[in-house]
Order: sequence, then C-alpha cells, then structure tokens
Amino acid sequence: MTVSTRTPGRRRIWAQVPFYAVLLLLSVAFFAPILWMISTSFKTAGDATALPPQWIPPTWSTAGYETLLTDPQVPVLRWLANSLIAGIGHTVLVLLTAALAAYALARMQFRGKNVAFGLIVSTLFVPGFVFLMPNYLIVDALDWLDSMWALIVPGAASAFGVFFLRQFFLSLPRELEEAAFLDGANRWQIFRRVVVPLSLAPLSTLAVLSFLTSWNDFLWPLYVLFNPENLTLPAGLATLRSAYGTDFPAVMAGAVLASVPVLIIYALSQRYIIAGVSRSGLKG
Repeated sequence: MTVSTRTPGRRRIWAQVPFYAVLLLLSVAFFAPILWMISTSFKTAGDATALPPQWIPPTWSTAGYETLLTDPQVPVLRWLANSLIAGIGHTVLVLLTAALAAYALARMQFRGKNVAFGLIVSTLFVPGFVFLMPNYLIVDALDWLDSMWALIVPGAASAFGVFFLRQFFLSLPRELEEAAFLDGANRWQIFRRVVVPLSLAPLSTLAVLSFLTSWNDFLWPLYVLFNPENLTLPAGLATLRSAYGTDFPAVMAGAVLASVPVLIIYALSQRYIIAGVSRSGLKG
C-alpha cells in the first residue's frame, strides 16, 4: 500500500519537472539582461568592453552615475522630469479619450457604430512608423515642435485603449445603469458616477500601459525635440554615444535610473493589471 500511494505522487512530481525547467529558463532569460545592466553600470569604461566579459565588476566604480548626475552637458534629471511630464500628460489624455469613446461604442446606439469600431480596431494593424510623417506635419503646423505638447498629444487617441475598455464596459451589468436612469441620472452622470468607479482595474491597467509606451518612446522624441534640455530620458541617453566610442557605464547607469520608476509603478499596480486584463475579456 505504501509503494502504490507514493508512486503516483512521484510521477506527478517528475511530470512537473519540464514545466518548472521552462519557467527557470524564462526567468534566466528575463533577469540576465537586467543583472548585466546593473553590473555594467558599476564598471569602469575599460572593464565594460573587456573580453571575455565578466558578470562581477573587477573594480567597482560609480563613474557612470557621477557622469549622469554631475556633468552639466548630461542633464539626466531634466530628461527624467521631461519623461515624467510627457508620460503623465499622455496617460491622462489616453484615459479621457479612450474611456469616452469606449463607453459610447459599448452602450450607446447610433448609426455606423459597428463601422466606426471596425475602423478603430483596423488601425491596430498599421505599423506605427507610418504615422511618423503625418504626425510630424501636424505638430509642425501647430507650432508644437521642440515642446512637450509634441510628446503628449500625438497618440492620445489610443485604438487599443478604446478596444480594451469597450470589452470591459460590455461586461458590466446593464441593470446598474437602468437603476441610475430610474433615479433621474443622465448619461454623463451614469458614466462618471457608476461606470468609472466600477472600472478602476481596467483604467489602471490602461494607465500603466500608456505611461510605459510614452516612457519608452525613443524614435518620436528624436524627430520633434531639438534642444538637448528638452529631450526625454531614452533620447537623451542616446546622446552619450559618439563616433569615437560609447560610455557604456554611463548608458547602463541611465538605463538603471530609467527602470526604477517603471518597476515601482508596476509593483504598485500589479494586482490592478491582472484584474483588468482578466475581466476585460469576459464578454465580446
């Protein structure tokens, strides 16, 4: 009896070995670049390019961080502030436009609604670089070049945000809105006082994704920003590369600084992201 009860348990354990082995490989593949980034940020310029590469710095140095924080030609704190301003402004506009459009497509009846939703979703299949020139011409016509408006406004009409929130709004019980109608609330009051409080999870998810999109944007700021002090962090770090070499410790130190706000935001909003993604697909 003892042998027969242990054998199935051992089989189940061995059956799970491939699963955990794959998880271990994925974890290594994910964390290895991060650990290498942190290690290189504490190396000297010579150790960062030495062969064979070494995971642990032979000589620990903070020269990369000192370059970023003390060199007047590398205003990394200004770049960090610009990235925060652009990311927060872009996120607020995405939430406003996407939430209003998604609610209209999910709950309101009007002619051409399905066609409009189909056109919005179809833009998700268009490569982003196709919009570079049209957006540049629009920003130039509005005299927004080399300003934060050029980073905040373009892309605020998020097709993904509309699709994502619409899926969640469709899953909300209509009885809640009907009860609010009976109490004398209009459409705007229902949206603001009933729908939005119930949608904190998907709204938080969309906010994090929108902020990360703006925070990590590299190509667009290079097109529309010219003054070095107006650059965002990804674009500013690219200026550390020259024709004669790259200050890898400084670049990696900047990458470490850029990743800290992202990790903090994700750690604080992780449960909202999981809840938002799981609930937004309940009803199509």
